[in-house]
Amino acid sequence: MGLLDGKHILVTGVLTEASLAFGVAKLAQEEGAEVVLTGVGRGLSLTQRVARKLPQTADVLEFDVTVPEHVVAVRDALATKWGRVDGALHAIGFAPPSCLGEDFLGATWDDVKVAMEISAYSLKTLAECVAPLMTDGGSILGLDFDATVAWPAYNWMGVAKAALESCNRYLARALGPQQIRCNLVAAGPIRTMAAKSIPGFALFEDSWGSRAPLGWDVNDSSAVARSCVAMLSDWFPATTGEMIHVDGGYHAVGA
Repeated sequence: MGLLDGKHILVTGVLTEASLAFGVAKLAQEEGAEVVLTGVGRGLSLTQRVARKLPQTADVLEFDVTVPEHVVAVRDALATKWGRVDGALHAIGFAPPSCLGEDFLGATWDDVKVAMEISAYSLKTLAECVAPLMTDGGSILGLDFDATVAWPAYNWMGVAKAALESCNRYLARALGPQQIRCNLVAAGPIRTMAAKSIPGFALFEDSWGSRAPLGWDVNDSSAVARSCVAMLSDWFPATTGEMIHVDGGYHAVGA
């Protein structure tokens, strides 16, 4: 018997087999869940291709979080396919190049607002999509990179992640009466396509493993997937508004 037997899980953010969301989708299926993926724009074909590499090929829905019509279309498609949704993984983030790097003051509001909408406000957008289908309660889970400190080169994406963390707390408050849990998993750095777009990502790679009490392998996302599957299951029935660190303990120690 798997942790997610009989569960219906929506997974966003799968682009390649290295994506954190792919690891979650794969393990969710292995633990008994039915999974649907979403993709967007030019990446939609990549998502469709990698969906065939899961243990069971998953349907892929187009979901651009900046297009209101997609919220309704995805919700209707899930209602037709399943009738209900038990869990959803938010693995959505984007910032224009000017928002990353070492020039924090150089980004314009036009670029910052793109990062904020896609990386933070989209958690509320996902909730609008799936919460009406969580008729027996459920779990909305987001992938995060701890924004309680300022990181090299992360800049406005860090600000967007801080907004994501606040949004998660307010969603937990708003959706708790419907028995919908809202949490985040703050993962350590993993070599994904998204990570490669961050200037200076090598700084994280070089320091994380030696500083984390449990060690850390930037090529192994299995701990993140296992933690996410646990949070999507019924095994955390009274946990909401939380940020769970899956980083080898890096966040807890000083120099």
